[in-house]
Order: sequence, then C-alpha cells, then structure tokens
Amino acid sequence: MGFIGTKAEAEEIKDQLAAFLREELNLELSPDKTLITHARTRAARYLGYEIITQCNNTRLTKGRRSVNGIIALRVPRDVIKAKCAPYLRRGKPWHRSGMQNLDDYDIVKAYGAEYRGIVQYYLLAIDVWRLNRLCWIARTSMLKTLAAKHQSSVTKMAARYTAKIQTPYGLRTCFEARVERAGKQPLVARFGGIPLTRNKDAKLNDRVPAPIRHPRKELVARLLKRRCELCGDAAKVMVHQVRKLARLPGPGQDQPAWAALMIKKRRKTLVVCRLCHEAIHHGQPAANAA
Repeated sequence: MGFIGTKAEAEEIKDQLAAFLREELNLELSPDKTLITHARTRAARYLGYEIITQCNNTRLTKGRRSVNGIIALRVPRDVIKAKCAPYLRRGKPWHRSGMQNLDDYDIVKAYGAEYRGIVQYYLLAIDVWRLNRLCWIARTSMLKTLAAKHQSSVTKMAARYTAKIQTPYGLRTCFEARVERAGKQPLVARFGGIPLTRNKDAKLNDRVPAPIRHPRKELVARLLKRRCELCGDAAKVMVHQVRKLARLPGPGQDQPAWAALMIKKRRKTLVVCRLCHEAIHHGQPAANAA
C-alpha cells in the first residue's frame, strides 16, 4: 500500500494492520516481507518487480514535470544477474552440454521459451530494455550449444538459423529452427524477435515453468533398439568402436560398408550384431549388409 506522510505515521498504520490480522484473521505479518520503504530513495519489492516513485526535474511535458511522483515498475538488477547465471561459465556465455543430445528444434525451442517467459513477465517495467544483456547471453549460449552439437562454429550456426519474421511491431530478426512434416504444417521454434519496450497493457501469467527433460545419451537409445545398424537384424547387439574416424579407410573400392556407415553417421561407435562384429574384425563383409 502507498502512504504519504511521516515514517512515524507509517509505523502506526503497520501496527494497526498487524493487530487486525492477528486478532480478526489469526494471521501474522512477516517481518522480512512487511517493510516500510521510502519510494523516492529506495525501491520496494513485490512479485519480482521493484516499485519506485519517479523523479526527473528535466523532463517537461507542456511546461510541466510530468514524471515526478508517478509510480513505476523496474526490473531488479539481481534478477537479471540470476537469470543470466545458467548461461554463463567463468563470466562468459557457454554451451549447455546437457542439451547437446536434443534436436536443433528442441534446443531453439527450449532457449526461446525460457527467454520469452522472462521478457513477457517484465513487459510492465519501464526499463525492460535492460534485458538486452540476457538476450545476448542466452543467444550466444544457444549458438554455442548448436555449434558444439554439430562440431561447427558460432558464426556458421548464426548464419544457418537467422530468419526474418513479421510481427505487430514490424519486421524483426530472430533465430528459427524448422521440422518439415509431410502433409502438415512444419514445426517452428524461434528465439528472439520480441521488442524490449514497455507494454502498459501486458497481462502477467505467473506459472512455474516445467523442467526440461533431457533424453538419454544417443548411444543408449541406439542400444535399446536392439537392432543391428549394419544388417538390420533384430538380435543381441554389441558396440564396435574406433579411436578416431580419421583412421578409417577413405572412400574407394577398399572401403568396407561398416566404415562408410560410421563416416556417414560421424560416429565412432556402431551398434552391430555378433555376426557383423566378427565379420568386421576378420575383414569380411557382412552377409546381409544394407
């Protein structure tokens, strides 16, 4: 609640409220949350926002100081720091290794949903533009995660996923990943494209975000299929592994089918059945190799 007067009067009102809640409703005021704050010199915290009284003697509208005494909402600095922390390592944007097993669509979707939720919650703040630091850090972390997945560079990933979209605020640049589907509309995941400008009519929907479930390691998923990746037979499988892909025979007549498949998959492991595994080690072609 807002009050214009001395601090002594504010303390008296607080004591009256505490007595009413205690005697009539059997409730107790929390000393840590029920504070008396001077709105001109300090900010009150409520629902993740900072509440202040604006004061600017140099901003004039029709000859009047139109800003002075107006209540405003701000984004707390510690909130920005806390939201940036999951994307940082040693003070710099870093990739998230736990998401490297996801598809590109799922990676962009997860980053986009996290960033969009934070921005849309703080659209009522007059300094929502301060979230541009979060945008840069999250975007760089996303591109580094994609680059680590594809063993590529951030520049190539940015060029690959940059897109232009039409929004109510005009044409904007974002990052987009698509999954084409036969006979259906493609699945589209986007990061960015949200203007960091105040929206007085924004409606807050404060929901607890659902945790992102990371899938199993790719090798575990391939083993659980219990199917030979060389001949396609459903049988008891095992893993053939090489130290480096560079040591495999290059393209040509002497390149075995298993080596060509590993190079195509860009994987140092191959899930095969027992017969194919023995054929690989004896230098013989698999009988049913596809």
